[in-house]
Amino acid sequence: MSRIGKQPVPIPAGVKVKVADGKVFVEGPKGQKLEFPYHRLMKVEVDENAKVVRVARPDDERFTRSLHGLTRSIIANMIEGVTKGYEKRLKIEGIGYQATAKNKGVELTVGFANRVLMVPPAGVTVEVPDPTTIVIKGADKQKVGQFAAEVRHVRPPEPYKGKGIRYENEQVRRKEGKAFAGGAS
Repeated sequence: MSRIGKQPVPIPAGVKVKVADGKVFVEGPKGQKLEFPYHRLMKVEVDENAKVVRVARPDDERFTRSLHGLTRSIIANMIEGVTKGYEKRLKIEGIGYQATAKNKGVELTVGFANRVLMVPPAGVTVEVPDPTTIVIKGADKQKVGQFAAEVRHVRPPEPYKGKGIRYENEQVRRKEGKAFAGGAS
């Protein structure tokens, strides 16, 4: 039995969870709505009395075991997303490298001839508290992580000077540059 899949997902106060037509619908207290079409082999049920969501699988095949834990984790992430939300912080390092908030997106000046405008998907917001910090927030964990990865991909940190866009606590492995070759030829 999956150790993660067999655990019931608690439903906090103010969160509404509904299962219909092969989809799980979660609505939060602030009005955010998320939906997830789960695999047809999984059985998802909401226990209103115990305020939990349970996920069950039909057999112990390898594929259904993997789906069991995955489905439960995604539902738990949806519930956490509508209550607390998710946030990714990016730091920009390099002389002249900066970000500015533009409309609903972020405009990056990271050493290219032109500025790069990144527009987030629906349900994701971008804040720029200072020119070297980008904060990406949203209720959907996958969308927040994907957009953060796309912003980082514009100029990933390079190993020699460390210039580029990185996650806030990311450690970049630095390489030593070429040593000056002195002397005879």
